[in-house]
Amino acid sequence: MKIGFDHNKYLEEQSKYILERVNNFDKLYLEFGGKLIGDLHAKRVLPGFDEDAKIKVLQNMKDKLEVVICVYAGDIERNKIRGDYGITYDMDVLRLIDEFRARELDVNSVVITRYEGQPATTVFINKLERMGIKVYKHAPTKGYPTDVDTIVSDEGYGKNPYIETTKPIVVVTAPGPGSGKLGTCLSQLYHENKRGNAVGYSKFETFPVWNVPLKHPLNIAYEAATVDLKDVNMIDSFHLEKYEEMAVNYNRDLELFPVLKKIIEKITGKESIYQSPTDMGVNRVGYGIIDDEVVKEASRQEIIRRYFKTACEYKKGQVDKEAFERINIIMEELSLKPEDRKAVVPAREYSAKLKETAKENDSCSVSAIELPNGQVLTGKGSDLMNATAAVTLNAIKSIANIDDEIHLISPSILEPIVNLKTKTLGSKTPELSLEEVLTALSISAVTNPTAQVALEKLDLLKGSQVHSTTILSKNDEQTFRELGIDVTSDPYYPNKNLYYSN
Repeated sequence: MKIGFDHNKYLEEQSKYILERVNNFDKLYLEFGGKLIGDLHAKRVLPGFDEDAKIKVLQNMKDKLEVVICVYAGDIERNKIRGDYGITYDMDVLRLIDEFRARELDVNSVVITRYEGQPATTVFINKLERMGIKVYKHAPTKGYPTDVDTIVSDEGYGKNPYIETTKPIVVVTAPGPGSGKLGTCLSQLYHENKRGNAVGYSKFETFPVWNVPLKHPLNIAYEAATVDLKDVNMIDSFHLEKYEEMAVNYNRDLELFPVLKKIIEKITGKESIYQSPTDMGVNRVGYGIIDDEVVKEASRQEIIRRYFKTACEYKKGQVDKEAFERINIIMEELSLKPEDRKAVVPAREYSAKLKETAKENDSCSVSAIELPNGQVLTGKGSDLMNATAAVTLNAIKSIANIDDEIHLISPSILEPIVNLKTKTLGSKTPELSLEEVLTALSISAVTNPTAQVALEKLDLLKGSQVHSTTILSKNDEQTFRELGIDVTSDPYYPNKNLYYSN
């Protein structure tokens, strides 16, 4: 893989910049946008970026910071799911706490935002408190976002309990957007100023990259990733007017800035040091780019992946037509086609060939994989295993130079698994998933040296690109993610079953 980003330079720049910002205050509330851990989007568009770079920045200054996690009560109540992990937001709060503690970062508390006594949220609060985790409950802020006098009063932010913190940097993060991070930071600024403490607010958000051109594929890839949120990149007019310097930001921050600036000035009683949304950020990712062409091409490929993701989500009813139309416009804007993803055409061509001779219930699902060396292989679904499992076995056989005719997994291992799945557990989908086949392969490896050789090659699939002609199950998507493989699908269900194909 060609490298376009210097991870170490970024860590150094970002850590230094945050500490410089802290020096202006007794305490800095640092709002974290995007994923703090496992930022796979950044890793894909910035080849060389460490997916855990942001958490490593914090680890560099762990003695100086503590973490507050926000979650919106409404997201808990409607069981909102994180698409990348397939878990609800309340479960993701627990995952984040575990992740922070494993990295020796001090978790101060969890803040339940816009809490109005929702039943499922109350159960979650009880669960947290009984596990010894401090919980604060913030009600909706009266007057927000336009009535600044009410917001910055005892009837507004003053009604929220004050979060007791002791470190000079307070990181405020959340499972996803709309979780109330900004409101929590501003509420704390209000309480801190009433106590006579000199505190500040900054935002750590990687995308869009402010010092990269507006129409750079890197910034357009951010729009592609947020079509459901309707984010649009724009020139920061406040920054341009004040500094005569072009900077990129996005519509929500630009729309909110005048009100946000007014709230901060009302809280502190003096003019804000920030003259633009860009001023508020501590984003040095642009300085880590060392090969712009590599980043551009990686960003174009990410846009195509986002196109397929949005198309599948539209098919499932998870996004509206406007989001799907928006991703099509983005593709046209950069003259991109779905077929510009190398694995797409081989998968579709093989599937079309199978359909020519297929019987009514035959599977014509096909997956194609582009290996890191550029080689493309295919695999088709069967009664025994699905296409994702088939193509993965074909790939590790190729890497290990094992003849295609050799069976890596003995039928004596596969048959009991299928019987357990269908006869004992009553599954309506007898074909084995990718995870099930890899489990069977690991069992075979105990007695089969060839299977052991193949199993050892799994790590070499990292960075591969897979395309499926049918929508994948969440389980297969997750398994590919754990293998470090990027996957896309055409927006078609593998069969006519309404329940078992989802």
